[in-house]
Amino acid sequence: MNARILLVEDDDRLAELTAEYLRKNGFEVDIEARGDAAGARILEGRPDLVVLDIMLPGLDGFAVCRAVRPHYDGIILMLTARDEDIDQILGLELGADDYITKPVPPRLLLARIKALLRRAPPAGGEDGAEGDSLTFGNFRISQQTRNATLAGEPIDLTTAEFDLLWLLARHAGSILSRDDLLQQLRGIGFDGLDRSIDARISRLRKKLNDDPDNPTRIKTVRGKGYLFSRHDWQ
Repeated sequence: MNARILLVEDDDRLAELTAEYLRKNGFEVDIEARGDAAGARILEGRPDLVVLDIMLPGLDGFAVCRAVRPHYDGIILMLTARDEDIDQILGLELGADDYITKPVPPRLLLARIKALLRRAPPAGGEDGAEGDSLTFGNFRISQQTRNATLAGEPIDLTTAEFDLLWLLARHAGSILSRDDLLQQLRGIGFDGLDRSIDARISRLRKKLNDDPDNPTRIKTVRGKGYLFSRHDWQ
């Protein structure tokens, strides 16, 4: 079954051209032009991936993402017309899985969508593979079921947050630089400006009850990167 995409874009011509290109590459694509209607379309239709523009009539993309994320576990790829850190960081902190700056070449958008869908769990939740699981004290994470628990309670993670947390946990005790993380998660190097990793680390710390002022579970190693602790999970 082809992956289903909801394209939330108010530029009619751009939306139609983008949808046509994605359809030619095997996707089922629906279009929504208004932000105040997008939330219902997402929650009712449950697409595999949402391409969500920020500047929309009725409700902006940030508000849409904030409203649907607690109830929608699919992928959200945000489009921003401005190459500004605040847009990118805010989108990620609201639960977006990735962002891309407009204008975006169709081939780049297609590549980013395919990469996100490859990382996402298929419908039904499990991939049937012999997945790995890791346990550190009262924290457990499973690649097969793509879930994590802390003290027996499930942790609500987006696709991108799970991927980052799994990568850190799999290299527990080792320092991973931003470049390491971006190369493995997105296939790009760190340009000195990309704050997506930092934003997701901040969200993960909150969800792992890690003190943001003195984190012990996901530690910042100044000038080098991040380290997932093998300890401090009681």
